[in-house]
Amino acid sequence: MDKKTQRLRRARRTRAHIHELGMPRLTVHRTPRHIYAQVIDAAGERVVAAVSTVQPELRQALDSTGNVEAATRVGRRIAEKATAAGVTEVAFDRSGFRYHGRIKALADAARENGLQF
Repeated sequence: MDKKTQRLRRARRTRAHIHELGMPRLTVHRTPRHIYAQVIDAAGERVVAAVSTVQPELRQALDSTGNVEAATRVGRRIAEKATAAGVTEVAFDRSGFRYHGRIKALADAARENGLQF
């Protein structure tokens, strides 16, 4: 089994558990160049808020889009957008990625700016 298959298996297990909880989830995806974050409603049907380093306002404000600083900014923005949409408590879906580096930076920034998980 390769790395990607293992990651996707971990992600599937986590999503099944979050579905049982019945709460909105903060989903994170990372590539070597960018990081993406979405808040998806409890039913999994609608995206409540989305932020990524692909968006022009974030891309222009950053020197590099694939580092911890970029992840921190994305975490800050996703927390602001989610609280503006009325979501304050979420489950963290790290999509099978290890909880360190950019994933941890995004989660810490989201917590500091009002999201609870």
